[in-house]
Amino acid sequence: MTMLPGKMYAQDAMLANIIVTNTRDDLLLYLSVRNAFPSKIERAIDSGVPATFSIFINLYRVRSFWPDKQIVEVDVTHSIKFDNLKKEYIVTRSWEENRSQAVKSFKEAKKLMTEIDSLAVVPLSQLEKGMQYQISTKAKLSKLTLPLYLHYVLFFVSLWDIETDWYTIDFIY
Repeated sequence: MTMLPGKMYAQDAMLANIIVTNTRDDLLLYLSVRNAFPSKIERAIDSGVPATFSIFINLYRVRSFWPDKQIVEVDVTHSIKFDNLKKEYIVTRSWEENRSQAVKSFKEAKKLMTEIDSLAVVPLSQLEKGMQYQISTKAKLSKLTLPLYLHYVLFFVSLWDIETDWYTIDFIY
């Protein structure tokens, strides 16, 4: 699939590598967000401005003559902040019990921010075998909380306009 740049020389954020699978007990989701960090966001983060990605996941049971039934709605967040004194990025992922990870390179931090690996969406006991399901997901960069002194300098800059489309995968359990 080829994506055309939405803005001059920039590609829009999109979800990629979406995989729905299961363990013996849980339905799992894997995904990554591409083009999530344009240079203006990278510069803001390197200046100490925190950023948060919210990833929204909805699981529905598809029904023919009735509205689809929502099984679960999961919202996860990934937050990043640069510690200027220690020269490291602190990444916190809500689905990992809000455990913070400190990494030295922005490349490592970006990988932590943009990937979900084996997120347990729902216990399989809540799904019926042989039924059709649909999982929809999207990612959005939440508004950055700017330090007070930057409100005057950057009031005209929109740093939080990064959002993917909804991506949907159909499957039969």
